[in-house]
Amino acid sequence: MINEFKLPELGENIEIAQVVKILVKSGDKITKDQSVLEIETDKATVEVPAEMDGIVVDVKIEEGTKVKVGSVVFTFKTEGVETEEKSEPVKIEKPVEVKAEQIKPIEQPTKAVSTGIIEFKLPELGENIAVATITKVLVNKGDVINKDTTVLEIETDKATVEVPAEVSGTVIEVFVSSGEKAKVGQVIFTVSIVATEVVKKEAAVKVEDKKVEVPTPVFQPQKSNDAQINVAKLTPPIIPSRNTMPGKIAPAAPSVRRFAREIGIDINMVRGSGNSGRISIEDVKTFAKALNEKLLTTPVSAASFGVSHEPLPDFSKWGNIEKVEMSNIRKKTAEHLSYAWNTIPAVTQFDKADITDLEKMRKLFGKKVEARGAKLTVTAILLKIIASAMKVYPQFNSTVDMEKNEIIYKKYYNIGVAVDTDRGLLVPVIKNVDKKNILELATELGEISVKARNKKLTIEDMQGGNFSISNLGSIGGTHFTPIVNSPEVAILGVSRSVFEPVYIDGKFEPRLMLPLSLTYDHRIIDGADGARFIRWIVEALQQPFLLSLEG
Repeated sequence: MINEFKLPELGENIEIAQVVKILVKSGDKITKDQSVLEIETDKATVEVPAEMDGIVVDVKIEEGTKVKVGSVVFTFKTEGVETEEKSEPVKIEKPVEVKAEQIKPIEQPTKAVSTGIIEFKLPELGENIAVATITKVLVNKGDVINKDTTVLEIETDKATVEVPAEVSGTVIEVFVSSGEKAKVGQVIFTVSIVATEVVKKEAAVKVEDKKVEVPTPVFQPQKSNDAQINVAKLTPPIIPSRNTMPGKIAPAAPSVRRFAREIGIDINMVRGSGNSGRISIEDVKTFAKALNEKLLTTPVSAASFGVSHEPLPDFSKWGNIEKVEMSNIRKKTAEHLSYAWNTIPAVTQFDKADITDLEKMRKLFGKKVEARGAKLTVTAILLKIIASAMKVYPQFNSTVDMEKNEIIYKKYYNIGVAVDTDRGLLVPVIKNVDKKNILELATELGEISVKARNKKLTIEDMQGGNFSISNLGSIGGTHFTPIVNSPEVAILGVSRSVFEPVYIDGKFEPRLMLPLSLTYDHRIIDGADGARFIRWIVEALQQPFLLSLEG
């Protein structure tokens, strides 16, 4: 039996990956869990295993191509099966020609089923708009109105709005006058409506003289040899642009506006398919789907964040140049950090810790860690200290949700550690740091750092971080300002420790000082809390007993 091996789900919001290496070819025998593909996503390089045993029949992609999740990578047959099922083409007979005068549709009568009175209320007009001025009432008692007919003109502090009717009927009574102010939800007028229902009968067509038989077409699947994804074809035809004139609000019912707001869509960007451009929920869904697909395949540029784009000069005029395409990891890093830089109002706090005594202890117990194949580093110790500090200051273990005006506090303690690799900066995450001792953390940190440099990180290894550490001590420098790794709210930068003269008890003594740089999101963390947090870390480095006392 012929099976298709498709690119599996790779993680949340990951839809496309670049094929770095194909590890099988036609005729190869594969076993379950054998690595058959090496791919690179925006977050990591991943090896993809086979899901069952078999023999490769045909490889559909080439190395270097971009493939969408769910696309066929290769076909294979399970052992012991030599035949392949084939679909027989369906022969569709030519339908008998029927003249128009021979067909008589059966009438579908209607009947009135109920009569009711509804209240037309002032709909929701936008966020934080509670009151509007009625500039003109366009209906009177006794008027017959149709759905989508403009019945009211109102003016808010943001725009002039034409309000359409949501149903058809006869106006019974009007409760407001031109020039009055009305609150959202206030009854404007009442409408008498008559609902009708089509009397259902079996759909049939009466044909005189001749009996017509129309064969039902059957879909015949075709085998495609083109599994490579053309990224350009994925871009939808919708390009976001304002669909209404400034000062006007798009015609949509309150329920449609609420739905658009809940899924983060600007209703004024949506083109309505109803009468006079009336927007339905389906229009919003269609727009959202197309927008998501476009964002999936469109690179994020500086202009996406409101930064003007300036064309680059022709550098070749001054000498030889070389152009190299950015890797997926580098592109994702650029996009993510651009987003973080432009959306997070960040502050960086600097301090120094005297780690003279800690360094003696690190060297003393370092051999015990080395016996487990790891290394007792300052980063491993900082993992434990920061997890304890986050319990004392929970705002550092949170995320800001500006759309819902909420703060999300996490009750788990996962910390990412920046790792320098030949493919760029990667930030694998150590999970449940608070539940592990420093010996365990040092061992896990060493293992995950090796995985990062050997391209063995999984998607899970890169997700779930609440805080990050970036240690540049092995390279040098005094201080730096790390960028917060959104949706986290803080990151600690560690520089190289150096001996400095410190005034103690009336005299200067050489002490090993460790420079620290704490960058935090000022929307949730105030400057005073930032200073207290970094001081807690400094004191824990200088007095490790503080971990047991307060952590």
